[in-house]
Parts: sequence; C-alpha cells; structure tokens
Amino acid sequence: TGVVLTDVVAGNISSSMCLYVDWNQNADSLAVALSDGSLSVVPMREDRLEVSEQWTAHQYEVWTCYFDRARPHLLYSGSDDCSFGCWDLRESPSNAVFRNKKTHTMGVCCIAQNPLEGNMLLTGSYDEFLRVWDMRSMMKPVNEKSLNLGGGVWRLKYHPNIADVVLAACMHNGFAIVKAGAGDATIMETYGKHESLAYGADWQTSEAAEHNTNSSVIATCSFYDRLLRVWQPENLVNHPTS
Repeated sequence: TGVVLTDVVAGNISSSMCLYVDWNQNADSLAVALSDGSLSVVPMREDRLEVSEQWTAHQYEVWTCYFDRARPHLLYSGSDDCSFGCWDLRESPSNAVFRNKKTHTMGVCCIAQNPLEGNMLLTGSYDEFLRVWDMRSMMKPVNEKSLNLGGGVWRLKYHPNIADVVLAACMHNGFAIVKAGAGDATIMETYGKHESLAYGADWQTSEAAEHNTNSSVIATCSFYDRLLRVWQPENLVNHPTS
C-alpha cells in the first residue's frame, strides 16, 4: 500500500503568499514569512492554526525566516529589501534586536545556523555571496567572511554529521559544497549537471551516513527543466564526522 498523507490541521493565515516556514526548536509553533513583508508566529493547536502575532518586518517580500536553535525566542529574517534582521518574540509586538541593511546588496534568500556553533550564522543572497556571521554581539553581528558562489544563494543546508560542511543551491551556477568554519569559507566541490535554476538541495540523513562519509548522498532539483538528481560528492570521502 502507498503512503497516505493526511491533513492534521489547516488554516488561512494571511491574504498574502506564504513564502517560507520554519518550526521552532520545541516544535510547538511555526514562523511564516509573507510576501507583503510581514512575519507571523503560528502556535500549533490540535484543531486549528491561529496567528498569535503578526508584524511588518520588512519593506518587501520576506524570503526566509529562521528560529535560533539555542534561543527559540529569537527569530531571524531575510528580505528582498536587502536586510537581515532578528526579532525578540518575548516582546509584544516583537522587538528588532538588530537590522542589517548595509551588507547585502540584493535580497537575502536564506539563513542557516551552524549546529555545533550556535554563534555562527550563514546568510545567502541574490548578490551571489554566502556570508559567515559572528553572532556573539547580538546587537551588532559581525560579517566575518564573504564568499562569492557565482549565482544567487537560494538555499543553504549544513551536513547532518560533518562539521562546518554546507550544501548551497546557487541558482544560475548549480550547486556547491562549502567548508564554512569560524572566520573562513572555501568551496570544496561544485556540481553543474543541472541546466536550469538550482533551487532545492538537501543531504540524505540516515544511520548508515552517520558514521560513514562514503555514504553521503545529496538530492538536488532545478526549476524550468523539472529535474531531480541524486548524487554523491567526491571530496567528502574519509572526511571526519563531527
């Protein structure tokens, strides 16, 4: 028998488009990024979805939002207005902890937090740069390193088992595997077999891969050609796991 997906709960939370969604670490609420520049926080109820808070966070579309994994009261956001911000959900309405409008020259598409170093964040932008941020000074985070990946950085995914290794979807320039550690970022490997916009990318997570980097497997997909590829990186063989 095939897998059957069943709606647990559904709801219309806005008249604007929902562009991104992220669970908080406790899995009891969602953050939703909206096309009108707003962010919404939606607690998970047994029988309904109900917006607990919604505010105008940006001038243009909010492409991404991300709960801090160690401090779930903090919510990061990136927008087409070129800004990268952080919001304290303990305040009502949510208070801006910081808003960086000067570093990115185009829209901010994605945010990822280093799973082993909570004070390190990555941002990806249409301006083709992956940026490494030191978040120890929350009021004024420091852009430690910028790496040009040759295409808009639409998605970033940390390897589930290997420290500081990140998979990037780079729109017009395929996919890249990047080593992004404290204060440094270098390209380890690229994958260019897609002939259309590189949008979707993720690592396989399995018990076999946990202790054997030879089994690292990646799935990537591209837009106009509707193509899905599954492949293994060459440069992670014998790379130590975290």
